[in-house]
Amino acid sequence: MNVVAASLRRGASARLLPADTATQHRGYSSAYYEMACRLIELDSLIDRLDLEKIFERNAPLHVDLGCGDGSFLCALAQGMQDKNFLGIERLLNRVRTSARKAAKLDNVRLLRVESSYAVRYLLPAESVERFYLLFPDPWPKRRHHRRRIVTPDFLGSTHAALQKDGSIYIATDDVDYFGIIKEVAESDPGFAIGDGDFNLPPSRFGLIFRQKGAPIHWLELRKISPVK
Repeated sequence: MNVVAASLRRGASARLLPADTATQHRGYSSAYYEMACRLIELDSLIDRLDLEKIFERNAPLHVDLGCGDGSFLCALAQGMQDKNFLGIERLLNRVRTSARKAAKLDNVRLLRVESSYAVRYLLPAESVERFYLLFPDPWPKRRHHRRRIVTPDFLGSTHAALQKDGSIYIATDDVDYFGIIKEVAESDPGFAIGDGDFNLPPSRFGLIFRQKGAPIHWLELRKISPVK
């Protein structure tokens, strides 16, 4: 099994590929190895990630939930090299595409897993400065509503993973889903609706919706301490 395939199938509690094994001993090109090195391998699905070990430094962490093809993630990472960026994506081909784009970015890592699972079980408490949740599937049919990612439980897990005054940025083109997200957020005493700076790089879906003239609805939820 090649290096990238092994990384994508097994997914370092979490380690990165050893520094010279892929290129020197197996004959892979440096570009191929750099791509593989962006992938996190999971030895356990229940142990929290050792972020300092994964990124080989201690820096504020931003997490792109459902990072897609990695365009948004990599643009953010290029513009904020003092921060670490973790892209979480379930679909294999999207992870591969993101890894290729992130090959030259030392502050990017990728993890192939469900976003809600990673937030609840893998991210350490108070480890994240900001989450990005861009254009989550609105699952418009009523029988599919239970599949929507933004739920009270999801926000509870997000709140636990965020550091003090951390935030989550949410974007959707679906006005009905936006209203539901806002309702769920307003019912959570651990968050306040903030006035976020949404002057961000465009994502792939963001560009598509803008070209269609569809309005994009943004929401920042900022972590606060619930009043007791």
